[in-house]
Amino acid sequence: MAIENAKSAQVGLTGNSAVALAMKQINPDVCPAYPITPSTAVIETFSSYVADGEVDTELITVESEHSAMSAGIGAAAAGARVMTATSAQGLALMWEMLYIASGMRLPIVMTNVNRALAAPINIHCDHSDSMGARDSGWVQLYSETVQESYDNVFMAVRIAEKVKLPVMVCLDGFITSHAIENMDTIEDADVQAFVGEYEPEVSLLKESELPTTYGAMSLPDSYMVFKKQQSEAMSGAKKVVEEVSAEFAKKFGREYGLIDSYKLDDADVAIVIFNSATGTTRVAVDELRKEGHKVGVMRIRLFRPLPHAEIAEALNGLKAVACLDRVDSFNDFGGPLFNEVRSSIYDLENRPKVISRIYGLGGRDYKVSDARSVFEELLKIVETGTVEDTTKYITI
Repeated sequence: MAIENAKSAQVGLTGNSAVALAMKQINPDVCPAYPITPSTAVIETFSSYVADGEVDTELITVESEHSAMSAGIGAAAAGARVMTATSAQGLALMWEMLYIASGMRLPIVMTNVNRALAAPINIHCDHSDSMGARDSGWVQLYSETVQESYDNVFMAVRIAEKVKLPVMVCLDGFITSHAIENMDTIEDADVQAFVGEYEPEVSLLKESELPTTYGAMSLPDSYMVFKKQQSEAMSGAKKVVEEVSAEFAKKFGREYGLIDSYKLDDADVAIVIFNSATGTTRVAVDELRKEGHKVGVMRIRLFRPLPHAEIAEALNGLKAVACLDRVDSFNDFGGPLFNEVRSSIYDLENRPKVISRIYGLGGRDYKVSDARSVFEELLKIVETGTVEDTTKYITI
């Protein structure tokens, strides 16, 4: 791939520091915030940039996460470029406002550092927060590494402003947010050239011949029209994510797809997974490949909108698949990834058998041996043709 002449520097940063640096380089107009573990360091670090005059951002310290998103909605409706960060209970407290932000078609970008939802109280990683918000109308990008967390923030701004929907960038709490990794940063000027100036099409403060209002009453004769338009925008977001990711790869040399397949081309069985646990699973894949087993892994990067056609194409021809969810839907039939992947491949003539495995809740370790045990289950399913447990907890 030909890479354009963009400068970079290699540094060691945590995921939170990398996100805060990306926000600094973007220099949003407004950042309303109420810090919460494990995303606190994003706002702490960014607030130091504000205090030192390194950004022009209006940092609004509010009394709760609900207020943070409320202030973000007001600022975005007024024509500002808005960014914030949260986790877990904070995202849950925003719940009402998440739907308002997306229903008003406001391009807010929010980093969600994935953390388990109480009770009991737990500050460590699982995906119960963002998965609970999966139908709130936000585009969702999931990040495997510190580097990808940093890169996804830049792409999220472009995606949000193009499709006029808010975007949530997710990374694993403590595992990615607090781990230091070597990564390549981008020069400020190159960031600004990539994200560009924000020119809102409509704004409460922008002079226009067309009067603008947000949040007006919508009765049965019109409400469904708005929702259909919102749904069409979400469907169109997939193409925009592809286009923005391709442009990012051309400029900076780091390529991201809607999904990320590893050794799937000739695989008999595969694990489908999110975020940081992908790297652990790849190690298991490499070990089992050396032992002669045809195994692979697929990571989902874009979960909303769901790249269902790409998922079906990637898994077509496999014999058995395990979907690993770091969250339980409490529906007696597996996690959200399992149900959506199973639906995605339903129309395949020779679809693989699919099982659900719940793992790593509340930050419980997921090891190479855990991945190997799932692959061994899948290989047994291929050998016997029988699924003994469609859904099951592992790492417990």
